[in-house]
Amino acid sequence: LKVNGFDIAGKSVYCDETGGDYYDFIIIDDAEQKIGVAIGDVSGHGIPSALLMATVRSSLRQRASLPGSTAKIISDVNRQLVKDVEDSGQFMTMFFLALDTATKQLEWVRAGHDPAMLYDPGSDSFNELSGSGIALGVDAEWIYEDNKKTDFSNGQIIFLSTDGIWEARNKKGEMLGKEPILNAIRQNASSEAPQIIDAIFDTLDKFIGGVKIEDDITSVVIKMQN
Repeated sequence: LKVNGFDIAGKSVYCDETGGDYYDFIIIDDAEQKIGVAIGDVSGHGIPSALLMATVRSSLRQRASLPGSTAKIISDVNRQLVKDVEDSGQFMTMFFLALDTATKQLEWVRAGHDPAMLYDPGSDSFNELSGSGIALGVDAEWIYEDNKKTDFSNGQIIFLSTDGIWEARNKKGEMLGKEPILNAIRQNASSEAPQIIDAIFDTLDKFIGGVKIEDDITSVVIKMQN
């Protein structure tokens, strides 16, 4: 996806035929000025997780088309989800961000998900986009909070992922961890978003060496391009 100064790509790999990981790109307003990017991870695997993921996806798309901050959108989606999951014990972590292509402002909400990573090739540094918030589907009354950042510059990269990628293990039972992934981003920072995603998954494949993954893996790369 290329839109008004942002180059965005995502990829999911499932450990079963169906999965509870997902990512989505959502146009939030008619002028295509605001782009929503969501990544989520439903507890468990298989059909029940996939169904819950699909429910959240449609609920989020519907709610994002209406006015309100990112925090308000996620708070409303969560309230609806709590009704759907009731006593099943299922929940979903999510990282949802909205990019304003005109002002280059970023708003995000973290709902129990791993923080996004922001790479700045200028200073060769990684920073976490963190924030507080519990997983969706747990507490209907939870009020999520908005986090904002405005000082984006050309070439900076945002990386979102589910934890399946750093927790992937090789034949010896060793975990991949975050460092090799961050190095792949660093070494391919001048490439387009789809190539950066490919480099990340190549790093994963080389490390696990044919071992079957035990968790769904989803990643999204957003690159600022003026």
